[in-house]
Amino acid sequence: MATSSPTTGSVVAPAAGSGSAADDKRRHRQVLQALTGLLLGMFVSMLASTVVSTSLPVIVHDLGGDQAAFTWVVTATLLTTAISTPIWGKLADLFNRKVLIQIAIVIFVLATAAAGFSQEPGTLIAFRAVQGIGAGGLAALSQVIMADIISPRERGRYMGLFGAVMAVATVGGPLLGGFITDTIDWRWNFFIALPFAVAALIMMQRTLHLPPRPKKKARIDYFGIVLLSTAVSLLLIWVTNAGKDYDWWSTETVLMVGGALLAAILFVIVELRSKEPLVPLTMFRNLTFTLAVIASISIGIAMFGTSVFLSQYMQLARGATPTEAGLMTIPMIGGLLLASIVIGGLVTRTGHWKPYLIAGGVLLIAGSYLLSTIHYDTNFVLVSVYMFLLGAGVGMTMQNLVLIVQNTSKPSEIGVASSGVTFFRSLGGTIGVSVMGAALATSATNLFTERKDDIVAAIMTLGAKGAAIGEQLQSGTIPQVSSLPEAIRVIVEDIYAQAIAHSFLIAVPLAVVSLIAIIFLPNKPLTRMTTSERVQASEADLATVSAPAAMETLAPADADESVSDAASAADPAAEAGAETADEASRR
Repeated sequence: MATSSPTTGSVVAPAAGSGSAADDKRRHRQVLQALTGLLLGMFVSMLASTVVSTSLPVIVHDLGGDQAAFTWVVTATLLTTAISTPIWGKLADLFNRKVLIQIAIVIFVLATAAAGFSQEPGTLIAFRAVQGIGAGGLAALSQVIMADIISPRERGRYMGLFGAVMAVATVGGPLLGGFITDTIDWRWNFFIALPFAVAALIMMQRTLHLPPRPKKKARIDYFGIVLLSTAVSLLLIWVTNAGKDYDWWSTETVLMVGGALLAAILFVIVELRSKEPLVPLTMFRNLTFTLAVIASISIGIAMFGTSVFLSQYMQLARGATPTEAGLMTIPMIGGLLLASIVIGGLVTRTGHWKPYLIAGGVLLIAGSYLLSTIHYDTNFVLVSVYMFLLGAGVGMTMQNLVLIVQNTSKPSEIGVASSGVTFFRSLGGTIGVSVMGAALATSATNLFTERKDDIVAAIMTLGAKGAAIGEQLQSGTIPQVSSLPEAIRVIVEDIYAQAIAHSFLIAVPLAVVSLIAIIFLPNKPLTRMTTSERVQASEADLATVSAPAAMETLAPADADESVSDAASAADPAAEAGAETADEASRR
């Protein structure tokens, strides 16, 4: 129970460990029970995403897609995830969070299964976009629900469980997806999550019990949703097609960039005037939130961009199969998991978080830069070290940025604050994947042109078989490098290695910006209270500080003095309390 201070009237939740061992064990058991369904839901989301990661080059190749199609298969999900995340966060502050996360799981898994029936890239991109809507809900709501049941200081204690789920999904998913693609058919990658989704819904219904929330009238900022979607979509379409379908400086550029800027300006105006804004801009008055958002943008680029194009590097620049690519990206996943689990435990044990965030920012810069130096024949031990450093940087920073924002946000704004950071991280990843994909496509096209004589000479040595390979390379579709003859394969691997390394370089300056933002973050201690306890504490504060506290400040009235005179001599808070008491006594 919370205890009230007799002097100040404030309410303070008990610190972790202040109760008996039996109480601590009982609370630990209750938290684990509540987390069971949430963890399974997160597993479904991560498995459905990672199981297709190593198979995407094969999928896009079979559907006849080019590099732009590959980029949009990834970007479509990230775009709708980014746009829907603040919407889900806003809904979390208005409606039943348990029902919302169950709806998000259903949307995510059904869209994923539908994508398995795609016959051309456009259909796949469309279903992946719907998939992102559910992913945005899972990303936002899981953070909000965690804040409901676990305090910021205690959260590291449970990071091992989340780390285990991440390990199984992020390491097992690509391996399982590669195996399915190599042995059965890539379409089954989209169906594998269905039974896990059913189990997650049943488990969540039975185990996830959240404290009741006060009812609020729902107001959804539909105009803000449209403007935000328009601004981000126009920007990404321009980045993807500029330099290929039209010049960087062209009428299309003016229209798209101008339209995106206009929509962004209107979005800011609407948010400032809306009673229930989609992204409350007043939160940017909180220095912790503002700097965390800046840092999250580059972390999104590092997390989404490099992971997407590392899979391409393994298959297009090193000739790996999907299964082999899944195995070869384990060092990055290992660094992410190890760092998140170890640092989570240290944050809980010591209460200090800033040194680990700074170290993570440094590792982000180092990993991004070193990956920009790789070639098709770079020693794989070195590539593994570079991936591990980048993964460790992401693991040290990603969750901790959400943690410190939740630690300083008002309980009534936990949903929008958490989803705000997640939104900008997803937005950074979306823009990052688009920019890196555009840079990769441009570099690859230029390099194919430069190496045209070498490619023709290699094709001539292949005889009749060379004509078909030449047509495939000229079509612009992503080649299946592992099946190419040795003479042409080495050239193609070298081209894609240089193009992918060039795209990695884009993440470096943004990682520097992220580190600067982290350094200036206010070093505030972590609270031991959950969001629910903070709400109860604030309500109790209002009850204990209002009329009773104000009446105690009144001096005893003489025969010729009224209560209002005494109240006017007190401070403004006491005066307000006295007026309330006077009105109550008159009634």
